[in-house]
Parts: sequence; structure tokens; C-alpha cells
Amino acid sequence: MTEITRVPLHPIAKGSLTKLWLGVVAVILIGAGIAYSAVPAGVSVDTVTAGTGPNPAATDVVLVNYTGKLADGTVFDEGQQTPLPLEGMIPGFREGAMKMQKGGTYVLTIPSEKGYGEESKANPQTGEEVIPANSDLVFDVELIDFMSLQDFQARMAEMQQMQQMIQQQQQQQGAPGAAPAPPQP
Repeated sequence: MTEITRVPLHPIAKGSLTKLWLGVVAVILIGAGIAYSAVPAGVSVDTVTAGTGPNPAATDVVLVNYTGKLADGTVFDEGQQTPLPLEGMIPGFREGAMKMQKGGTYVLTIPSEKGYGEESKANPQTGEEVIPANSDLVFDVELIDFMSLQDFQARMAEMQQMQQMIQQQQQQQGAPGAAPAPPQP
């Protein structure tokens, strides 16, 4: 028969177990702190007035009233009843809009990584820099409505068609306020 070699176990010194557990907790806290600091800042959506119904999808077009500001409060853009296709927006705005509901008012805070990042933005008319590189952005947004991109394109085509019909009618009737065309013999 084979015999197994016995290893004697020595008793643990008083207080060593406590020190071991304190070391384990310290390592866990340090690891959690490093992990937390490595996670990029997220988009914050603060509800001012709650909306109702479903949320827009990433492929929808939202109709909004908005004011875009830098973190220091400097306004760089505003719009009233502005249609914005979410596919063409900066990632942070798209992410935040998908958390909103129709009829609601929100404050959307976008970290620079999900905004324009290291790229600065200039006013196309003046060339003046309006959004410096690495700027966090804040938008006050009222979500009026949203619809699919296909519905939006169909509505735009209808509106263009109506405008063309109105222009044709005005051309046939003469300009408003102009003397009527003389009768043809």
C-alpha cells in the first residue's frame, strides 16, 4: 500500500486573516477605480418635461426646437421646428434623441468624444470658430415629432409638388397685384 506524505499545517498568526481580506478588498477597489476611469463619459439626457409614446429610432427624422451651447453657456446654434435626420447627426445627439419621447423637453449633455472630438467647427459664413476642439456640448431640446426617413421624404416630395402647383397657378393668373392680361380676340 502506498502512503501519502503528510504536510503539517501551521496555525495562522493572529490578525493575518484580517490583513489578507483587507488586501483583497484594496485590490478590488483599485481595479474598480481603474475600470471606472477608463470608461468613456456617456451622453446624459435630463428630462425637463416628460414626453409620451415611443422613442425615435436611429434611422428616424426628428422635428425639434433646440438650442446648442458649449459647456460655458455660449450659444453656437439654434433651430425652430427643424427636421434632423438622426443618421446624419453626431453620435451623441443621435444616442440622446433615441432616449426622448414626443412632446418632451430635455437637456442633452454630450461629451466631446461623442460630439466633434478633436475637430473644431467654424461658421461657414464667417469662418469664425464656433465650437473649439474637445468641447463638451449641451443642447436644450423639445421633441415635437418624429417619423421614418421614408415618411419624411414622401412629405417633402408632396410639399414640393404643392409649391410647383401654386407657382403654376400664379403664373397662369398673373402676378398678384398686376393688371389682368387683356382678353384675346
